[in-house]
Amino acid sequence: MTTERLPLLMLPGLLCDPVAWAATAALLPQYDCRVPAWGALDTIGAMADHVLASTSEPHFALAGHSMGGRVALEVVRRAPQRVTHLALLDTGYQALPEGEAAEKERSGRAALLARAREAGMRAMGQVWATGMVHPDQIGTPLFDAILDMIERSHPDQFAAQIHALLGRPDATSLLGEVHCPTLVLCGRQDTWSPLARHEVMAGLMPNAVLSVVEDSGHMSPMERAQDVADAMQAWLARPLSPTFSSQARPA
Repeated sequence: MTTERLPLLMLPGLLCDPVAWAATAALLPQYDCRVPAWGALDTIGAMADHVLASTSEPHFALAGHSMGGRVALEVVRRAPQRVTHLALLDTGYQALPEGEAAEKERSGRAALLARAREAGMRAMGQVWATGMVHPDQIGTPLFDAILDMIERSHPDQFAAQIHALLGRPDATSLLGEVHCPTLVLCGRQDTWSPLARHEVMAGLMPNAVLSVVEDSGHMSPMERAQDVADAMQAWLARPLSPTFSSQARPA
């Protein structure tokens, strides 16, 4: 009798698709890796509902990168009994700040959207993605793959996802209630979601382990797939909570 593989839901970030997770997923063949698509969904809550509605299994492991990490936390808020393991990569947990910081974020995102509508998604990506990777990755085939991924999206999808991020819920109060084995991972050179934020986040979670990926920016699952997969292997090997049945155990 064969044992079914544990579903591992890999939630993508802003303007990301399965390619963002592909290299890491290929190194985790013993898990049933799945990457949802956000389509025109424009709130973090709607994205979380989509994840739950599209997953028939009662239990699954959950990993979210960047915006996907915020969606993962919202999935846990809605259905903690279904999540065996949680991984949060290069992400955040706080709502949009108030005052000048909020206006700076709104205007920055609006400028990128305007460029996408006027010059095309790839031209916008040339500006945006430069700050999303380790400096050594700029101009490499990996950087081109990121631009290709951005170009596969439409400005209307970009607008929907910006709307979701600007309206993101605050998960601060949730962190202390997450008791499943948790991985908090960040690229050392991530300037978009810096390491200091992940150190605080891991410290607020009772069963979290912090992993720092060296020589990586924000796109760690693409930039350092082997290091990310190694950290995820160790995370997925951690014992399940007694809440979950033996049927949810990894193969």
